[in-house]
Amino acid sequence: AGIVGPNKPTWEVSDDEWRRTLSINLDGVFHASRAYVPHMKSAGWGRIVNIASIAGKEGNPNLAAYSASKAAVIGFTKSLSKELATSGVLVHSVAPAVIATPMNADTAPDVLAYMLSKIPMARAGTADEVAELVAWLASDACSFSTGACYDVSGGRATY
Repeated sequence: AGIVGPNKPTWEVSDDEWRRTLSINLDGVFHASRAYVPHMKSAGWGRIVNIASIAGKEGNPNLAAYSASKAAVIGFTKSLSKELATSGVLVHSVAPAVIATPMNADTAPDVLAYMLSKIPMARAGTADEVAELVAWLASDACSFSTGACYDVSGGRATY
């Protein structure tokens, strides 16, 4: 679950808008992890892939709550991965740029145009493209990586 949250200057964001965005985008990851990590540890195997955003690495103007929540998901993922590194449970995050999903259907056209202008491939990604990376991260083939944040950005992330 994730939401874009308020699209306005930071100083105009209400406490309720801020809390709601962080509650859904960050607290949801925490609560889900707390629920299933003990079972994965007991099994000696597990894969967790949290969905962050390129906004969590770069920030997007007028989307401070969203950007902050996704940066927090990246930090949470890195912390949890270190706690579980020897347990057989690997933890990653994925940082997509704009992906053609229903979540972006309500994004203001000017905001969407701004975000797409940052992508060298000059297009939105697809859910299938993100899913392919997530599938590998959740597989046995991914065995010596934990705590990473993988970009799916059409070239936006160049660091």
